[in-house]
Amino acid sequence: MLLALLACAPAAFAQPPIEQQMTPEQFKAAGLDKLSPQELGKLNAWLNNTLEVETTKAAELAKDKVQTENRGFASFGKSDPIVARISGEFRGFGRGRSWTLDNGQVWEQVDEATLAGARMTAPQVKISPSLIGNNWQLQVEGYNKRAAVRRVK
Repeated sequence: MLLALLACAPAAFAQPPIEQQMTPEQFKAAGLDKLSPQELGKLNAWLNNTLEVETTKAAELAKDKVQTENRGFASFGKSDPIVARISGEFRGFGRGRSWTLDNGQVWEQVDEATLAGARMTAPQVKISPSLIGNNWQLQVEGYNKRAAVRRVK
């Protein structure tokens, strides 16, 4: 729903003409009373265009932020992996284990994959979405083995 609101944001923010936004005293103090109707029209058009451009930029940034912060809870159709480091020690795979990443995300293993004997401090991990559904695979640097994970935070 947030993404739908962001998509229609530019049209929703068209502003009234500047002469309606200012008091007559402000309008005169700014020297805008000296503009011809054509000049005033061009100023209003420029202000609306600037507002629309800036609103579109802000909507795109907000959309990207929502998608980035919520990857793992939903895929958003992005296939690029999440690359981060585990905060602390990694002691192999095991169902129910969870890992906090340096980006603040927390992931929990949901399958039976094991990686016995692995012990690393702050290893880099790559968490990739599967082609179908909202399933994710965690891979630790230096190992080819992957574990199915789900984001919990």
